[in-house]
Amino acid sequence: MTALISLNNAKVKTFEEQYVSSPFVDLNKIESQLFKIFEEEINNPFGVVVDYKNEVIYKLAKFISGNIKRSASIGIAGETASGKSTITLDIIDEIEQFSKVHNLKKVITRVNTDDYYYDRSEEVKKAGGIGEFAKNYDFDVPEALELDLMYKHINKLLSGETVMLPKYDMSGTTIRWDNYTKAEPSKIIISEGLFTLTDKIRNAFDFKVYVDIDSDIQKKRFFIRANERGLGSGAENIYQNASNKAQIHIRPCKNIADIVLSGEAEREGYKIFVGKILSIINQIHF
Repeated sequence: MTALISLNNAKVKTFEEQYVSSPFVDLNKIESQLFKIFEEEINNPFGVVVDYKNEVIYKLAKFISGNIKRSASIGIAGETASGKSTITLDIIDEIEQFSKVHNLKKVITRVNTDDYYYDRSEEVKKAGGIGEFAKNYDFDVPEALELDLMYKHINKLLSGETVMLPKYDMSGTTIRWDNYTKAEPSKIIISEGLFTLTDKIRNAFDFKVYVDIDSDIQKKRFFIRANERGLGSGAENIYQNASNKAQIHIRPCKNIADIVLSGEAEREGYKIFVGKILSIINQIHF
């Protein structure tokens, strides 16, 4: 990214105006470059990529080359406290930095799966708090979220429509505000959450990513977060339930993922990985 030349004085253009497919683009060369990037990550003990399917190289090359001109959608899933939200934010940040260098707009839009949890705020009040409510309510199943609505929103964004997204309060109130955040259609739609790759929603994504993590590290992260959210004595039961339900609903998603990322790598590693892919776009289109 540091090698890119800033175009701050240039007229701001849409992604489509600058990102133009060239008839001279060598798809095989792009695939070779991508293969090298992915293999270097896998062979690096500190790399961010754990595994990937060969088909994702070809599909990614088609999008990068401009042969596929429509927007791309990325879904990122993993267990609670796996690091998926942090990884997603780092990916977004790296892409936004790239877009600033080239004065691009409408490049990436985030749709947070967690914002589609159903509002249970009245029930939480009656129970006397989230800790008591969670003893008799299961947040760790796909049915706790309105995934049909999320699917509809992503398809609208991919079709070029502006959408008003919901916003869910993760602090413990379980309040959901509908029509809260204005989301503009863009070149990339990215989503993350526990159930982002489950049956109801997975087909919305061109690229399916799973974040894998050692169970001991994940458990430590969970209890730190549980303390921050005031789950109190109910945290242990919530964790056990989350782990049991992950066995059913989340871990199988690893098998259908195009890319498996490590949830334990240094944060800068994810940005470097994405930066290498963006450098191919830079070479071809800019």
